Amino acid sequence: MTEKYHETDPLIDLISDDYRMLQLISRFGISPGFGERTVAAACKESGVDTSTFLTVVNYIKTPGRVYSNDMKNKVSLVSLMDYLRKSHSYFVDYRLPLIRRKLISAIDCSASNQIAFLILKFFNEYAGQVASHMNYENANVHPLVQTLLRGQLPAEPFVTVVHQQSHNHSNIERSLAELKNIIIKYYPSGANASALNDVLMDIFIMEEDLLTHCQLEDTLFADCVARLEKDVKEHGGKAAAAPTEQEATPDTSDLSEREKDVIRLVAQGLSNKEIAEKMFIAVNTVMTHRRNISRKTGIHSAAGLTIYAIVHKLINVQDVKL
Repeated sequence: MTEKYHETDPLIDLISDDYRMLQLISRFGISPGFGERTVAAACKESGVDTSTFLTVVNYIKTPGRVYSNDMKNKVSLVSLMDYLRKSHSYFVDYRLPLIRRKLISAIDCSASNQIAFLILKFFNEYAGQVASHMNYENANVHPLVQTLLRGQLPAEPFVTVVHQQSHNHSNIERSLAELKNIIIKYYPSGANASALNDVLMDIFIMEEDLLTHCQLEDTLFADCVARLEKDVKEHGGKAAAAPTEQEATPDTSDLSEREKDVIRLVAQGLSNKEIAEKMFIAVNTVMTHRRNISRKTGIHSAAGLTIYAIVHKLINVQDVKL
């Protein structure tokens, strides 16, 4: 497989070819003002491992995100983890707060606009989900890799941690797609269209950026760590001490009366247990209804279902628990 970029290429060529490389470069700690420097010279000046930088760039630019053993051999896990941590900080401390500020400016957050209030609540829940996941990776995945780099086997196998990481990624991707679709489909007309479209563009761009980030962690990063773990096992590493669905078109005609009742109670702020008691059914039955509702509407969160219930007049706004 031929790599697109090489250490002798001027760094400015990468940006001219794809403006998204600006985000990647900044997360590696390379600042603008590198002039006509080559990739190797710019990386050296900023203390960045050139091989890891090029591997990530070429991974992102390769159709299908395919990578060779040669590319894997060039990766410094220390450098790659530093890049991933900086990416986490970018999403949690900069990108999500910026979109939130723009969202508040674009929508009517007055008490009379319950849909806007719920959209903002949904966004806050999503931002919290992203932060929680990325804190999990910083606190669990990266220390595990550092243990392996010291030639020790961690108490928990990497395959267990990476499975949780991949599961979290799927939830994040689903929630962001849901947020985007709810704004497009359900926000009342008459809003500041230009400002709202600007926010949606930011969400689309972040969705692509976050997807690339998650794919990198699930494939190249996970593969490199798994290989390191295998090497440590084969060389007799000592165990370390244990550390202290396809989207459906929302249409109420697809829902049974029981499912509509569940949505109404979700919108009123009831838990699954409280819904079960209210409807005189088992909690497992409520969970089955929730799964069926999610499959039919493409909406999984309580905030999203509340917006759905209001828009489709399943519940009066005054009955919604905010």
